[in-house]
Amino acid sequence: MTQPARDLDPAQSARDLYGVELRRQRQLAGLSLDRLSDIVNYSKTHLHGVETGERLPLPPLSEKLDAAFGTGELFQGLWGAVKREHTPRRFDHCLELEARAVRIQEFGASVIPGLLQTEAYMHALFVEGEPGMSPKEIDGLVAARLGRQEVLRGDGSPDVWWILGEAALRQAVGGSAVMREQLKSLLPMVNTRRTTIQVVPFEAGACALMNGTLILLTLPDNSTTAYQEGPRSGETFDDQETIRRRVREYDRMKACALSPRESAALIEAAMETYKPCESPRT
Repeated sequence: MTQPARDLDPAQSARDLYGVELRRQRQLAGLSLDRLSDIVNYSKTHLHGVETGERLPLPPLSEKLDAAFGTGELFQGLWGAVKREHTPRRFDHCLELEARAVRIQEFGASVIPGLLQTEAYMHALFVEGEPGMSPKEIDGLVAARLGRQEVLRGDGSPDVWWILGEAALRQAVGGSAVMREQLKSLLPMVNTRRTTIQVVPFEAGACALMNGTLILLTLPDNSTTAYQEGPRSGETFDDQETIRRRVREYDRMKACALSPRESAALIEAAMETYKPCESPRT
């Protein structure tokens, strides 16, 4: 039996505002949760959790709700606020620019970049990296990061170039099964019309940027902003002198990296170190 909805406070939480608006639009349309579940192809349990503020609306639910209710981009806009609510404040500006960028260039020294992460990899990162967080809080962070990946879908998706340090392939986040699936998911993205992945092998030695993360975001007006992050800190830069230095550093990383074909081979080789568990023979 469905539990009664808890009291929501839309003035205090974007998640609560989303739930209140979903319930209001559903009731205005005269739809039960069962009927709405059939229309948007999401489970009744998930929809009830969103209405009560217990769950985040996993993508692409917002687009489906706007289509079902004829609400334009209402729920898509609310989802943007929910994502920001579950993203570190220092990353807010980068998140806004990322959604509008026509070109994204990113380097990750030891962690797979967020736009490439599988859900299981994200979850493992947050469980280990955010000790003390409740399962609900971790689910919120995972859902927000999954929402970022929407920029990679559709005809208007940006050109994206990722450079990964080999350490990102070798650090066993979440264990063998999680890493094998994570690395497998990279292979279709290595060399496509819109995406490129290169890997900097250990043999390259010391390189620029090897101690952190860099994201270069180019907007339709051809302006570029840099976001650089280290442990528990991050900063956005848009002055031209800093941008020139960061672009130059990124170009140097490309020079240190393997070609896309060689990078795919290294990813496949790393996958083999994460062999799936075999059932014991009887």
